[in-house]
Amino acid sequence: MHITQLNRECLLHLFSFLDKDSRKNLARTCSQLQDVFEDPALWPLLHFRSLTELKKDNFLLSPALRSLSICWHSSRVQVCSIEDWLKSAFQRSICSRHESLVSDFLIQVCDRCPNLESVTLSGCGHVTDACLGRLLRCCPRLRSLRLENCARVTNRTLVAAAAHGRALQTLHVDFCRNVSAVGLHRLRAACPRLELRAEHSVTMIPDQPPRSPPAPRPALRKLLPR
Repeated sequence: MHITQLNRECLLHLFSFLDKDSRKNLARTCSQLQDVFEDPALWPLLHFRSLTELKKDNFLLSPALRSLSICWHSSRVQVCSIEDWLKSAFQRSICSRHESLVSDFLIQVCDRCPNLESVTLSGCGHVTDACLGRLLRCCPRLRSLRLENCARVTNRTLVAAAAHGRALQTLHVDFCRNVSAVGLHRLRAACPRLELRAEHSVTMIPDQPPRSPPAPRPALRKLLPR
C-alpha cells in the first residue's frame, strides 16, 4: 500500500509525528502530500529554537495556530541584551543581522493568527513593547504570554496587557530588566486575577540613558594690558 492511498485523516495524523523539516521534505514528493502540508489543521502548534528558523518556509501560519514559542538560547543573546549605546561596532553588526526577525515574524502572526492562545518568547532581546502591544490587540483570545530575557520589554507592555489582554490569564516577565516594581504593582491593581510573575526582573539594573559628554568650561579671558 502506497502512502498516497491513505485517507486525509490518516495522512494528517502521520504528518503530526514529523518535525517541520521532515514535513516539508515529505510534501515535496507529490502534490497530494503538499496539499496535506498546507492544511491549517496540521499547524496548531509552532516551536522555534533559533531565529534563523523563522526565515524558513517549512511551516504555515494560519487561524488554526493556538500556541507559539520562540526560545533562543545562544551566546548572541548576551550581545542583544547590551544597551545599544554601549555596543561596539562589531556587536552592532552582529545584531543588525537578526534584530528585526522576531518583530517582523510577530507582525505576520498578528495578521494571520487571530485565534492564538499562548505565546512564549525567550532570549528575544530585540522584541519591543509596540510589537507586543499589537499582538495583544490582534489576538483577543490570548490567554498566556510568557516573556523571558527580553531586554527591551518595559512597563508599556504591562500597560498594554491591562488595556487589551481581555482573555489574558498568565503573564510572565522574567529577567526583563526594564520592568519596574511600580509597573507590576499597577498591573496587579488593575488585573487582580492575572497570574503575574516577574522573576528577578525588579532586582536587575535597568537600562541607563547615554551619558552626555560634559559641557566645556568657558575659556577664561586673559586681560591684557593696553
